Amino acid sequence: MSIYAAIDIGSNSIRLAVADTEPGRFYKLLAAERQVTRIGESVFAGGKIGEKAMEDTCAVLGRFAAACQKWQPVAVRAVATSAVRDASNQAEFLARASKAAGVPVQVISGREEARLIHLGVLARWPRPDPEMLVLDIGGGSAEVIWSQSGEIRYSKSLPLGAVRLTESFLQHDPPAEEELAELHEYIQQQFVGTLRRLGRCSKARAIGTSATAAAAVCAVNRIRSSDREEAAGRRARYREIQALYRRLIRMDCRERQRIPGIGPRRAEIIVPGVAVLQYFVEHFTGGAIYYSPAGLRDGLIADLAARRVTSEAASLDKQQRRTVVEMARRYGVSLPHARQVAVLARSLFLNLASAHRLPLAYARLLEAAAYLHDVGHYVSSIRHHKHSYYLVANSDMPGFTDREQLIVANICRYHRKALPSDEHDHFRTLRPDERRAVALLVPLLRVADGLDRGHRQLVTSVQAEAQNGRICVFVKWRPGLELDLWAARRAAPSFSQVYHLELVVASQR
Repeated sequence: MSIYAAIDIGSNSIRLAVADTEPGRFYKLLAAERQVTRIGESVFAGGKIGEKAMEDTCAVLGRFAAACQKWQPVAVRAVATSAVRDASNQAEFLARASKAAGVPVQVISGREEARLIHLGVLARWPRPDPEMLVLDIGGGSAEVIWSQSGEIRYSKSLPLGAVRLTESFLQHDPPAEEELAELHEYIQQQFVGTLRRLGRCSKARAIGTSATAAAAVCAVNRIRSSDREEAAGRRARYREIQALYRRLIRMDCRERQRIPGIGPRRAEIIVPGVAVLQYFVEHFTGGAIYYSPAGLRDGLIADLAARRVTSEAASLDKQQRRTVVEMARRYGVSLPHARQVAVLARSLFLNLASAHRLPLAYARLLEAAAYLHDVGHYVSSIRHHKHSYYLVANSDMPGFTDREQLIVANICRYHRKALPSDEHDHFRTLRPDERRAVALLVPLLRVADGLDRGHRQLVTSVQAEAQNGRICVFVKWRPGLELDLWAARRAAPSFSQVYHLELVVASQR
């Protein structure tokens, strides 16, 4: 049994899930809580998280942290989404929230949010579907995800969250006709690009997640608000959603909350949420949408559990590999060279495990850096290693946490020229264990990069071992390797400076 915990700081509410995972099944939920804090209200109205919302959020996070401690999870991950992405006082919020939660709170991109939501849906949906179309309407944004055979083919984060739209368009209760007209026009405008890209996905299983979808499905199926798990797998047809929406816009908040499935707080923001759902079902689906209780926190737990497994394989998972390959291609990197350096660097890492003694998970980060170390050439060949750092550190990289992305960026930064130094601000932001890891990984990348200096992939295999106080790297190759051997041997001084062992690179036919 491995216990994991996930905290999702959304624009409308904060959610906690603690679960144990076992091979052969997703998880058994041990604890789950949800608290409405509405940090999005102040962000969407004034651009920053208000003091009261920040205090309330930190109080909830403190309570969630205490609940987590009781279960002693293997890992806890806390993420923040749309409202915190947009907040001008993001840094202050993250500092206070991280202290309250007892773990670093990370802001994730819309693309990463979509990936995790999709992962959660896959883990909890009772039957596989060859094609899926997922809509998650949160407080600040709506994520649209289209996948085939479990692989995301398209995802888009749109500013169509229920709290955001309420603050931006609806000032009266019931809403005025002019407000609704502006709301509908805005929703249509935001969906233009996605509609052009996807069109109607009539063969896909359309699945709605989040509280808006739950409330709508519960309402049309007359399921009480307290029984949303009962709504799992239930569907709502377009005509039913349309009829519900027509009822909602004629009611005030007190009347709306009397509808089965719609509680007092949800009644305040349900109108724009159902407006988005109605448009989506009409234009993108075959005429109906199913509800899944899965969400971001389920994806976080599934991701944590998967990382524990894939780290043992010491290789990038499918999403991570897709991310680095797409990024390398975008910035004009030679993919044959990148793949070759990645293979060689990973081999050196595994061969020299007794020398660096790093966790196997770092092999994946070294592999990612091998793919991305040359992206800085896109900006300029002069000081391209520094440009590589900037591009990697500031790009959207689904499949990598903020800390992992920062480690990869630092490895790229030091793949040539100076070695890591505490005098460098970007290196100093890493934790001591992360700084040690980067320092040990950089020489491996330098040797691997040198062994394909000519970008001809002449090395067929590499073996490394410690012998009599030195590291010996044995290279099997095809004719013409002289330049590459010379380049690899140039990395010997920096290697010895870090490992305190002599490096010898020798060829074998």
